[in-house]
Amino acid sequence: SKVIQVCKEKGIPVQQRDFSLHDVYSADEVFVTGTFGGLTPVTEVDGQTIESESTPGPLTQTLSMLYNECIQNYVQSVKG
Repeated sequence: SKVIQVCKEKGIPVQQRDFSLHDVYSADEVFVTGTFGGLTPVTEVDGQTIESESTPGPLTQTLSMLYNECIQNYVQSVKG
């Protein structure tokens, strides 16, 4: 939810829905999110390589940076 929040705050288009394998295989970048791992780039799904110019890709890098800033701001606000 934090990644979606960050996208909305920064005007980055975001949608939450089920994706088909075709959607994933043809994506420019793929990542998963989780509380512990933040944003983690995906390079392969079911043995199919996800083609990307770089891993992590530029959007994943940007979102990861913004996510980390969001978490740091939250931690600072809790510390007072």
